[in-house]
Amino acid sequence: MQRYFGTDGIRGRVGSGWITPDFVLKLGWAAGRVLGNGRGMVLIGKDTRISGYMFESALEAGLVAAGVDIRLLGPMTTPGVAYLTRTFRARAGIVITASHNPFEDNGIKFFSAEGDKLPTELELAIESELEKPIQSVESRCLGKAKRIEDASGRYIEFCKGTAPASLDLRGLRIVVDCAHGATYNSAPFVFEELGATVIRLGTEPDGFNINQGVGSTHPETLCAAVTQTGADLGIAFDGDGDRVVMADAQGRLIDGDRLLYIIAKSRLFSGALRGEVVGTVMSNLGLEQALKRLGIRFTRVKVGDRYILEHLKATDSILGGEPSGHIICRDRATTGDGIIAALQVLAALRQFDTPLAELAQEVEPYPQVLVNVSTPSPRQILDRPEVQAAVAAAESELGGCGRVLLRPSGTEPLVRIMVEGIDRGQVERIARDLSETVQGQAELGEQ
Repeated sequence: MQRYFGTDGIRGRVGSGWITPDFVLKLGWAAGRVLGNGRGMVLIGKDTRISGYMFESALEAGLVAAGVDIRLLGPMTTPGVAYLTRTFRARAGIVITASHNPFEDNGIKFFSAEGDKLPTELELAIESELEKPIQSVESRCLGKAKRIEDASGRYIEFCKGTAPASLDLRGLRIVVDCAHGATYNSAPFVFEELGATVIRLGTEPDGFNINQGVGSTHPETLCAAVTQTGADLGIAFDGDGDRVVMADAQGRLIDGDRLLYIIAKSRLFSGALRGEVVGTVMSNLGLEQALKRLGIRFTRVKVGDRYILEHLKATDSILGGEPSGHIICRDRATTGDGIIAALQVLAALRQFDTPLAELAQEVEPYPQVLVNVSTPSPRQILDRPEVQAAVAAAESELGGCGRVLLRPSGTEPLVRIMVEGIDRGQVERIARDLSETVQGQAELGEQ
């Protein structure tokens, strides 16, 4: 069992648990011992939250103490760090980010030399080193740290290179919402340099406003901005740039399921689709049915881009994603990248000469309700007989025409409840009943 690593690195509230300067310093040392093997080079990027400065310094000190050279990227998206790790031939890449969480949280994500998430065995090796006392290498063997000044420029050019050479966005007015996060210094330039007129939103980070009322977790801001400015569409990212959602010209939200469908259809019609499309247990039944009409096989895996990528590799497939907007275009990048996914959607609009709204309408989502219930012990709550009985009753009521899913969050102390079916009223009532059952059990557990 992993003690520190979750489904997507290590994450939590700053100043508590593992998200403290002393722990992160030791984490840097342990990672340097395992990934740097006492030498080599490791890249460090971060999003825009205020605590990033503190943890950047802590990681730097730990890695240098392990004898590893450092290259500091400054504010950089998670997928940007993955890309630069490959191009610099680094031993590993590290991102200081809590993704879509508020600024009070932070975390550490790791990438291998190939730009992939670390395999479990390497995470366990780092955890094993964390149990040992820090022992610095001799002074002559200490690592050195340098800052890469043109990191954003390198990433911008990479993103542009993933779009067809013929892609011309002139004539398009696009609202680009960067969530006051890591895409603020890259995304607007990508779309502008391809010819679009960009209306900027969420591009003034101050260390505290990341994901605050903007970005992919608050898409209502994007949707309102599109209608208010008369833009053709809108694009919103999360704090570290690995998620994307969009809005059509009428200000209607286009989620990750429908964006994934549009990219899959584009790849199919251009003859570039390979293998199957991979979603998760949260993917809407409407996506599965729309892909089936195109003759595309669809497979579900556990929630988390790690599991999507594992299945893509195992089946030599190239496309996968989640409703939240994590979309992996494996023929373009090694991890989910919001900017790259958005470019693939824009290329599809040009390919089919069709507005975003029209392509998105080919997916008819089933009514789906998502509810989060806070509890310090989500896994134990889900094992309670009362909760399991409530789930069984809900599934029986849906009668095979819907789905019920309760799962512990991989990043927060929550039970996530999803109910999907044909009748919205029924779905909402079942979700409400399940949340009340889970909440009641959570309160009993706290007494």
